[in-house]
Amino acid sequence: GSLVVNYPFDDDEQGVAIYSKSPDDAVFQKLALAYSKENAKMYQGSPCKDMYPSEYFPHGITNGAQWYNVPGGMQDWNYLHTNCFEVTIELGCVKYPKAEELPKYWAQNRRSLLQFMKQV
Repeated sequence: GSLVVNYPFDDDEQGVAIYSKSPDDAVFQKLALAYSKENAKMYQGSPCKDMYPSEYFPHGITNGAQWYNVPGGMQDWNYLHTNCFEVTIELGCVKYPKAEELPKYWAQNRRSLLQFMKQV
């Protein structure tokens, strides 16, 4: 887990972790930023520094392939084959949080989710 909004492309032709710009890159960045700006911890870019000290996401967003390469991922497939614009929202450093922590996640992401929906 991490705390970031990841946008297409998640794969690149070389199969390495480099920026892989989609034709709608500016739109994806706008959608990702709309979400991350409302989550202060996400937006600051280093939310999991205790677990991943070298991980940094400027403004809480990243191009998927620049972070790590995912060939054949659903996010890219839906974009390329159905014209569905998807982003992947990683909600926390711990992949499987305890049930009692879920209200905290809701509080941290409620405004982000509303802002994301407004982008429609």
